[in-house]
Amino acid sequence: MATDLTAPAPSRTDVAPIQRRTVRLLFVTQIIGGVGVTIGVTVGALLAARIAGTAVAGLAQSAGVVGGALLAVPVTRIMTGYGRRPGLVTAYLVGAAGGALVVLAAVTRQVPLLFLGMLLFGGGTAANLQARYTAVDLAEPARRGRQLSVVVWATTVGAVAAPNFAALADRTTRGWGLPPLAGPFAFSAVAFTLAAGVLLALLRPDPLLTARRLAAAEAPDAAGTAGPATARRGTGMRAAWRVVRARPAARLGIAAVAVGHLVMVAVMSMTPVRLGEYHSDAAVLGVVGVVLSLHIAGMYALSPVVGWLTDRLGRRPVILGGLAVLLAACAVAGVSGHHTPGLSVGLVLLGLGWSGTMVAGSTLLSESVPTAVRPSVQGLSDLTMGLAGAAAGALSGFVMQVAGYPTLTLLAAIATVPLLALALRPARGPAPDEED
Repeated sequence: MATDLTAPAPSRTDVAPIQRRTVRLLFVTQIIGGVGVTIGVTVGALLAARIAGTAVAGLAQSAGVVGGALLAVPVTRIMTGYGRRPGLVTAYLVGAAGGALVVLAAVTRQVPLLFLGMLLFGGGTAANLQARYTAVDLAEPARRGRQLSVVVWATTVGAVAAPNFAALADRTTRGWGLPPLAGPFAFSAVAFTLAAGVLLALLRPDPLLTARRLAAAEAPDAAGTAGPATARRGTGMRAAWRVVRARPAARLGIAAVAVGHLVMVAVMSMTPVRLGEYHSDAAVLGVVGVVLSLHIAGMYALSPVVGWLTDRLGRRPVILGGLAVLLAACAVAGVSGHHTPGLSVGLVLLGLGWSGTMVAGSTLLSESVPTAVRPSVQGLSDLTMGLAGAAAGALSGFVMQVAGYPTLTLLAAIATVPLLALALRPARGPAPDEED
């Protein structure tokens, strides 16, 4: 499982073209993966509500989030030992298997099979999230925010259009004999398989292994730091947590990603159900497609601007700005009532706030920990983020049923308070990129 540091290392002049090629490839696969993930997210709550009831619709959605979070652990171990390519390919293939199981669950109306399929479907999300870290393995320090945000932005192309493809996929597969709302998951499985094939064939040389060889060549006296023993120590979540706990900047990075995701999932996951309360079955898929397309545009379309601001203004100010936008989103969505345009505005703001906390938080985390343990810390971040989102998704259905959508948005706003307090604390701790 250790990185082979004896392989020839590229020179600094060779790194730039490798980085450009890597970012271009990730851009393409993020489009494909974004289509796969978003088509499933669009109809996941509706399909779960039809099969198992509204009260557990949020639980089914959260199963996908939990799956993505839990898969971060084995995917991180694969990446630590063998590089980004096999880890990303494995995650996408697991997601494809999950999509196929959800289709089977829709056909058989088996609730346990639905939950298992949604759990594995999270593999697509895990791959998409880890791709953003792949983009910064070889990035120059002054451009990390922008490089990461370009890959995040790539998801816009596929993800914004994907909710509107859901209705087309549903109509197409009904002609094949599949039940309503099953077709989008079949399309997701195909998209994940395609993304895995592209990465398997073209992600060479591996950016993480290249970065390690370059670091070993430039600092031979520190070879032991990045050698086999350190690589094995860096694969565990305990080792990652020890590093994060000792570094306030890393703690803020993880908290920003997790809290931003929690608020976004809590509000977004129940928005299709909210729209279903006052739109007919014939119209709801189209309306949900438009509203979620706007929300996803808010998440990704301006991420290059967010990345530029992250590099220009600093990580902490952008995190605080993202928090302010999340609070505004909860307020607008909560008071929109049955006014779909108002709800759409709230969902766009929700996406923008998420983008601020995600891009700035991920950049801050990546540069605040040593290279040897970086993949494990990034995996810990995705695990924490996924579990936070899963808790939000699981509780959102119950809150929606018992107290309604406005109360749900109020509770989501309250959840930002701990992160606000942490972000306002003075920065202390080791400097970015300082090695242990």
